[in-house]
Amino acid sequence: MSDIRIGQNTEVTLHFALHLENGDTVDSTFDKAPAVFKVGDGNLLPGFEAAIFGFKAGDKRSVTVIPENAFGQPNPQNVQIMPRSQFQDMELSEGLLVIFNDAANTELPGVVKAFDDAQVTVDFNHPLAGKTLNFEVEILDVKAV
Repeated sequence: MSDIRIGQNTEVTLHFALHLENGDTVDSTFDKAPAVFKVGDGNLLPGFEAAIFGFKAGDKRSVTVIPENAFGQPNPQNVQIMPRSQFQDMELSEGLLVIFNDAANTELPGVVKAFDDAQVTVDFNHPLAGKTLNFEVEILDVKAV
């Protein structure tokens, strides 16, 4: 096992479980292949990446990432009210994930928050915006790159 610590110019192999404050598990790699990333490659939340700096292979820890260092706070401007006519062929329900395409044809997921016969309220905030994230991590390997 290496004594290299997580920092710039390292590649990290780890298992993680992501839990919300209420204990719900959002994601976990413990029952599948571990995650592998290079520090600074943009694949991890900056707050999570910063929290594991200094860890080494064999470390098992819990880290907490506040919303401002994760997905931020919900932005009220990301909640849109749209005409029901844009959803004519859909059976709507609260919590339904709907995919829209912007002008550049990029997919934008939104969640139906409310609807009636005239309009539909869609929230385009990240589902984890405003949430404190609790990570359980096990560092499997750290390599210099």
